[in-house]
Amino acid sequence: MPELAEVEFFRKQWDAGLRQKVTRAELHRGQRIFRGVNESRLAAALQGSTYLDSEARAKLMCFRFSRGVWLGIHLGMTGKLRVESPAFALGKHDHLILVQKKQALVFSDPRKFGRVHFHQGMEAPTWWTKLPPAVTSPEFTLPLMTAFLQRRARLAVKAALLVQSAFPGVGNWMADEILWQAGIDPRVLCGRLAAKRLTALWQTAREVCTVALDTIGADFSDPPEDWLIHQRWSKTGVCPRDGLPLKTATIGGRTTRWCPRCQR
Repeated sequence: MPELAEVEFFRKQWDAGLRQKVTRAELHRGQRIFRGVNESRLAAALQGSTYLDSEARAKLMCFRFSRGVWLGIHLGMTGKLRVESPAFALGKHDHLILVQKKQALVFSDPRKFGRVHFHQGMEAPTWWTKLPPAVTSPEFTLPLMTAFLQRRARLAVKAALLVQSAFPGVGNWMADEILWQAGIDPRVLCGRLAAKRLTALWQTAREVCTVALDTIGADFSDPPEDWLIHQRWSKTGVCPRDGLPLKTATIGGRTTRWCPRCQR
């Protein structure tokens, strides 16, 4: 599933259409990704509007158009944004196409776990304004993170990092990366984290998210070579620091990798 860095990368794919008018909007009507959305109203509102700007927060992207049109896209597990020629025809897995004079902006999702949000009005919609503060933002403070973890004292820290209301945009590989760089065993209960460990977790979470956005989020380039991500996908992966074989377990419903020596 795309995490905050991958989401940022896909958001930028539609930059080709900035400040250009949408001549036509095509939808695969009746799909679950449009649940709660008036599809006819969405298509009518987008047609003739101009694409003004966009932003990504957590795993949600927001695209703003003229005439007060707000379009939100959550990629789900398999969603992607791409650009095609203006003559591009709606394919089986393409659920939304915004046709412009020079190109077509396409949202595809084979497994249909993504979601489209829509709002029309001058004020930002609640599905956007109610998102929690980004891990890289000044609002994501050490006391804020600590209070959240203390309320979940019996939850494994790996599972806690996957809670989107506290660590928006952090997914499976990023959670493993954060814990490895912070030297924290993913099985440790939140209530057992000492103040020193909490500070390390907070600082590392911000650093990993920042670097991921600057690399993967920028142009899908690889993060630093000494990161765990380059080993965690392999069944025979080893710790980049000490070369020990990585441990594997299911924590919080997700496959988890860690080093038994670095993360005691």
